[in-house]
Formats: sequence, structure tokens, C-alpha cells
Amino acid sequence: MAFLHGLGPLMQAWAREKNARLVPSAATKEREVFGLKFPNPVGLAAGFDKNALVLPAWEGLGFGFAEIGTITARAQPGNPKPRLFRVPEISGVINRMGFNNDGADAVAARLKKLRATDRWPRFPVGINLGKSKVTPLDEAAADYLHSFTRMRDLGDYFVLNVSSPNTPGLRSLQDRPALDALFATVQAVNISQKPMLVKIAPDLTWEAIDDVLALVESHRLAGIIATNTTIDHSAVPEHRRQTGGLSGAPVRTRSTEVIRHITSRTKVPVIGVGGIFSADDAREKFDAGAALIQLYTGYIYRGPALIMEILRALNPA
Repeated sequence: MAFLHGLGPLMQAWAREKNARLVPSAATKEREVFGLKFPNPVGLAAGFDKNALVLPAWEGLGFGFAEIGTITARAQPGNPKPRLFRVPEISGVINRMGFNNDGADAVAARLKKLRATDRWPRFPVGINLGKSKVTPLDEAAADYLHSFTRMRDLGDYFVLNVSSPNTPGLRSLQDRPALDALFATVQAVNISQKPMLVKIAPDLTWEAIDDVLALVESHRLAGIIATNTTIDHSAVPEHRRQTGGLSGAPVRTRSTEVIRHITSRTKVPVIGVGGIFSADDAREKFDAGAALIQLYTGYIYRGPALIMEILRALNPA
């Protein structure tokens, strides 16, 4: 990450001059979703740039948007290392990072400083918010609210992450009463009506997803991210099993099923993420109804070439 930090401005300038040549007819890939204009529909998922250290670099690598975080109200070191494990036999990754980040106040100061320069990227920047580990579940809404109020003028859209398996009890916030309270608390102070999204787990039942959809619509959230990592490790070879959330190819089919279920029941935009390793995988998400997609594990395995492969497939020369 330090390497990207140094090259970020150079990569950003290179992209702004050369991207049109590398990806023909880039303008035709533009998307407008929840009121924001995305230069292309391929984004970086939360988890890569947790502390907004290299934000300009992601534009230089060809992404159409980037989501920083997860950010919590309090700074926290995350879970003990090692906490990230490749599972190459199944093109997967297991992580138990635990929302390691510098905290909302420090990241807000960093973003404010960057915004005052000409290096702020020209694509939408999302901010993914989570609950501090030390905060009791019955105080979760106030914890998210602290982070949002510190950062609401700095992000283009925000995501309420209630689906990581690596913060004890966090997924219980997907239960209808807790989610209702969280949405109500945050939206009450969302005076500028910044697009507010929620990120859900692939392990929810269809009934639970329908409960989420009802609350999303009643509280006028702008979108849904489907999906986070799974706690189903049945695809992982026994000698590779670790505690944490599994991402990558094993999640692809389920995340697509969740996207299809959501888009068949609501017009609320969906950002699809989970197991995208090729242009065909990306097309599967779009065909299921995703308005945008995000890369995480596929990007770990394949790097920036995956972005260009997807964009060229969306609009072949």
C-alpha cells in the first residue's frame, strides 16, 4: 500500500490522459446510479483501502469508483495476525480482519486534506461504515451516527456495513428491529440526502432479505450491496479452514442469486460483489440486475487486467 501511496498521483494523471485510448469508447460505459455519475461501472470494494491512504491510485488503475473503509467511530487495531488467508484451490480468500482502521476522526481529517488538493479523484467515492468492536450492540446506531456525521461532507455515498462476520454480534444488526432503528437514526440526520446503502450477507434467508428490502424502501435508502463474505466454509479444503469470512469464487453463485432476488422485488439499485474473476462473471451480475459491480478477491488474484477485461467486454471495439 505504501508503494501505491507514492505512485498514486502519477497513476492518476496517466489514467486521465490515457484511459480513453486503453479502453475505447469509455463514455459509453458511464452509468448514473442513485443520482451519481460513474465513469464506468466497475468499482473497488471496501476492505482494500481501509484508511483512505491511496485513494487517487484507484482512479489510475481504471476503477470507475472506490469504496474506502470499513471505518468505525473509534480507531481499532483489528483482530490478531495472521488474519488474511488465500485458498487458491477454490480461488477464495478467508479474512478475519476485524475492521482495523484509524477511526472516523482521523480518516475524516485525511479526506478533508485530500479534498483540498487537485488529487481528489473524479469518480464517486463511497465510505463504508461499521460498528466499533467495543460498542455494545444496543448503542450501535449512535456509533454509526458518529462516523457518518464526521464524514458526511466527504463521501459521495455511504454504506452501512451490518454483515461482516468478524465483529462479534454485528450480523444481528440485520434483524428487522435493529436495522429499523439504525436506518431511522442515520437517515434522520442525513439532511443533505447523501445516497445511503446497506451491505448484506449472502447467508440471509429469503424472508430476511425481504425484511431488509421493506426497511430499505420505508427509510428511503438509495441502494443495496450484495453481498459480503460468507460463513459457509463447506467449499474450503479441511486443511485450509480458518475462522473468518470467505470471499471469492465460492460466493459467486449465491451472490448472484441474492442480486436476482432483490431486483425481482424492488427497483432500488444493487451493487453486485462476490466471485467476479472474469468478464463473464461480471456479465452474470449485470444480467441478474446489478447496476454496478465491485471487485475484491478477483482483484487480489488477477490485478488491474481484470478491470480492463471487463470494460472491453462491456463495449468491444
